[in-house]
Amino acid sequence: MSPADFNSVIIMPYTRNNIFTTTATCRRPVLTFKPVTTADIPLLRPLLATASTRSCDYTTGGIFMWSDIFDYKYCIVQGSLFIESLSEDGSGRTSFLVPVGAMPMERKIELLRDYCRRKDIPLLFTAVPEDMLEALTSGREYRTEELTDWADYIYDAESLATLTGKAYNKKRNHVNRFIADNPDYRLEPISSANIAELRRFFEGLGIESEKSDPAMAEFEWKRCADVIDNYDAYGFEGALLRQGDGRIAAFTMGEISGDTLVLHIEKIEHLVAGAGETINKLFAEHMLGKHRGIAYINREDDAGDPGLRQAKISYHPAYLLKKYNVELI
Repeated sequence: MSPADFNSVIIMPYTRNNIFTTTATCRRPVLTFKPVTTADIPLLRPLLATASTRSCDYTTGGIFMWSDIFDYKYCIVQGSLFIESLSEDGSGRTSFLVPVGAMPMERKIELLRDYCRRKDIPLLFTAVPEDMLEALTSGREYRTEELTDWADYIYDAESLATLTGKAYNKKRNHVNRFIADNPDYRLEPISSANIAELRRFFEGLGIESEKSDPAMAEFEWKRCADVIDNYDAYGFEGALLRQGDGRIAAFTMGEISGDTLVLHIEKIEHLVAGAGETINKLFAEHMLGKHRGIAYINREDDAGDPGLRQAKISYHPAYLLKKYNVELI
């Protein structure tokens, strides 16, 4: 970082016997943001992993799949990650994710206040998950606004892997229907051996026309296509579900974040009865067997889509992880 990237403060230390006095320069870094690209994934992933949250917004998929919508930019200073964003309330205001990493929160906020003063903008944080709210606001004056369309649906992982209990009767029936129709079905990890076939399956599904926001549906389709085309770069874990005759019926992709499996993509051939319920259950079961520390599954938000909201509620979330816009005053 060049001298132009710092503000300088002169400090005048002294010796106990006052024989001499020296001057030293304590330099405060100036935040400089740049757009995120797929090439930045290896750099940002370990820093995102330090976030104390189950929110999908602090994962590789949460940042890199949605960078075009929220215009994510990043800056790394002294082992801490700062991300600039457009506010998730649709206002287009400049905002920030809660910074993560080694630097104390007070120091991070000081740097962001300096940045906002230079830009003459308020210090606004967007999509602040409820489990990071106290760390951000403790001892500070602030205003909050709940982002009701962006709460993450958090499920008990064991419940989705087993579908036990009366609440899941309908889900189990759908899974049993798929198995009865496809006794030779199989769940298959996504790999270089089947990624081209999966891409053709995905293209055949087309854009989900039932979504309430066609523009968002088209964007999401393009981002899913990008993940498929750059699957190794994203570092996701995924699986596809084959019918008895070998054809793909569904696929899903996600990543581990702490004690949570965050599912970023799930695509289904809806003409195949029970395909969605089956891949949901089998992938949860598979991942719990592979990663013993998983306690929860985050199936992300519903973005205000009524149909998606009902589908997520039908799986009986353990809780909704609320998110807020927070302005520090």
